Amino acid sequence: MIELNVKGMMCGGCASSVEKAIKRVDADAAVKVDLAAGKVSIDTKADAKALGEAIEAAGYEVAV
Repeated sequence: MIELNVKGMMCGGCASSVEKAIKRVDADAAVKVDLAAGKVSIDTKADAKALGEAIEAAGYEVAV
């Protein structure tokens, strides 16, 4: 399980954008977005760095 702090998520549309970015890296990933906490939990075999880069490419700031 990978947990990332994601800054800039404000709404359901943001959560959807982040989830889509993650799914581009690992289509089988289980993603849970907590907008209030600004956290994303990902059950995946993908590398955390690759996931963070995908989220940042979608326009959000990521911190592990």
